[in-house]
Amino acid sequence: MVSIESKTNKKEISHLLKRAGFGGSKKDIDLLSNKTYYEAVDYVLDNVDENPVPIDLIRRYQIDLSDVRSVFSSGSYWMYRMAHSKFPFEEKIALFWHRLFATGQNKLIQGKVMTSQIEMFREHGLGSFENLLIELSKNPAMIMWLDNQDNHKNNINENYGREILELFSMGAGNYSEEDIKECSRAFTGWTIENMPYMAIKMRNNTARPYNYVAWQFKFDKDDHDFGIKEFLGEKGDFNGEDIIRIICSQKATAIYLARHIYHFFIQDESPVPQWPHTKAVDDKAINFIVNSYFKNSYNIKEVLRELFKSQYFRSEKIYNKRIKSPSELVVNSVRLSGGFDIPSEEVYKATMSSALMGQPLLNPTSVEGWQGGEEWINTGSVIERINFCSNVLGSPEKKIISKIFSRNANKTNILSFCCEELGYLDLHETTIKELENYINEDEFIINSENVSILIKLIVSSREFQMV
Repeated sequence: MVSIESKTNKKEISHLLKRAGFGGSKKDIDLLSNKTYYEAVDYVLDNVDENPVPIDLIRRYQIDLSDVRSVFSSGSYWMYRMAHSKFPFEEKIALFWHRLFATGQNKLIQGKVMTSQIEMFREHGLGSFENLLIELSKNPAMIMWLDNQDNHKNNINENYGREILELFSMGAGNYSEEDIKECSRAFTGWTIENMPYMAIKMRNNTARPYNYVAWQFKFDKDDHDFGIKEFLGEKGDFNGEDIIRIICSQKATAIYLARHIYHFFIQDESPVPQWPHTKAVDDKAINFIVNSYFKNSYNIKEVLRELFKSQYFRSEKIYNKRIKSPSELVVNSVRLSGGFDIPSEEVYKATMSSALMGQPLLNPTSVEGWQGGEEWINTGSVIERINFCSNVLGSPEKKIISKIFSRNANKTNILSFCCEELGYLDLHETTIKELENYINEDEFIINSENVSILIKLIVSSREFQMV
């Protein structure tokens, strides 16, 4: 028997599941509410769904999802995983790294190398940040995305050397142009197997979308610059791994990563290009994350564990202070509705809707990725957001409507039941007042049509669009 004192507030569990996943159903929240909050955090972080996608059914009924030929098939394959994983924290962390280490299929053509990169984020994204940067630097999708196959000892290409410093680790203003050159020299020879053939095949794949060949990392020692390099005040015959070791030891790296973590898991920050010129929203929270980064030897899971258990995450002041990204909104809605069927065209529609809202999965418009925050909102995206949520959650055919009817709803409790089934959604008093006015109209009776309309009104609210 669980004592009342040890039970966790359902509002707090709802907040945890929104930030560390894609929101929880009433069943999910009720289950975790019987644990202490610390136990709930550990449960969310330490469990993994080994088989969220029924590969056998997908290969039989939706072959394009299996061999990921196009950007929408590869994005839809990931969408399916996010919508169906029992423990979606690893998908959420993969989304975090995809946003930070933005790589796009629009240039690479190959869907398989993109889904392989996401798999790499799942495997290494919760370990050491140093190890993750090494894996990223060896990742074929990243190599081709930032042209490191053209980075030679006698003719360096500074593209990856610049972006690993500016966008992936330290942030602008914390290194010199000479550091970029020395960094690039250290990554010469980091390429892919059979490079000339693969480059030709990549171009040809636009016209021949079959028989793709997986790319593999290769270290070409004959093309690597083994000379002495001077980088961030240190001197030696550095290779790429040495450069990453130096990068990860810098306080600037810890601060830059901390702001990204805060921006993604706590509260919307200003756009990343403004960071060199603007203060963080909460300097104390940033310092907390920075200290945790060094204390835990750059281990991301332990940094997040400490953060999720801290006052900076648990404070109600940060509830609903982030605008849901398109992918978060879409996945949250689909999970609450009961998920996708197989075979189903709905997964493609969901992926397309995320793109129309401004976040095409596996296809960011540039290496800067998505800035988030208010940039998610414009006239067109708001309409798409509301329409998608309304269609998915307000359909009488979805499970959420039947769950509400199974609870003997009446005019007094119907709004409360709807909010509970939507993950214990906390509405503002003004929103509650307007919805109650609708419910109390003489024409409103408890039937599937009116409950469907009520759900559509709720998910069109500002509160549902925030996290």
